[in-house]
Amino acid sequence: MSKQLWKPGNMLYPVPAVMVSCKRRDERPNIITVAWAGTVCSDPAMVSISVRPERYSHDIIEDSGEFVINLVTDKLTKACDWCGVRSGRDHDKFREMRLTEYTSELIGAPAIAESPVNIYCRVVKTEKLGSHDMFIGEVVGVTVDDAYMDEKGRFALEACGLITYSHGEYYALGRKLGKFGYSVKKKDGRHTGNKSKQSPDKRSVKKKNGKK
Repeated sequence: MSKQLWKPGNMLYPVPAVMVSCKRRDERPNIITVAWAGTVCSDPAMVSISVRPERYSHDIIEDSGEFVINLVTDKLTKACDWCGVRSGRDHDKFREMRLTEYTSELIGAPAIAESPVNIYCRVVKTEKLGSHDMFIGEVVGVTVDDAYMDEKGRFALEACGLITYSHGEYYALGRKLGKFGYSVKKKDGRHTGNKSKQSPDKRSVKKKNGKK
């Protein structure tokens, strides 16, 4: 097997493409498209987004100390791309993309109503890294679209039609390959060895509650 050696670069793909909404008091809200976003902690729930300092939304998030991560579906892909190549200095993105502001009592920034999942965040730390500043936000609440609740009361995230971003291109998520722990599960449904049946996130919650 042969490999090529490339110079350092961001080749961690695919990644989620999300629309981040933000707002200063008494100003119109804005939307920025972010690909550098991710989970950084389970308890307390925390996420991060990385934004170039010259972007219009950067100062809004820095001044307001809050933002909303809105997951993107296939139907929102065009709006997601457009919001990433147009500046809020010149455009009212909610109006021009015909998106609906969804307000909550959690923070001042509105969510995007057309998004199936909205993650409301308060900035707890800002890391100046170089080309981007990373805003670390504590999740103060989440809203989900009732349309994706199944008959058992489970939120069917897999039915939302979420997209991903890879090296400048957007893709729809593909078929299911397995679930957490399937590699050690026997045919009778039991797990081999001493492996936990739950994901790392769920294990951490049980440890905190003393129910391991």
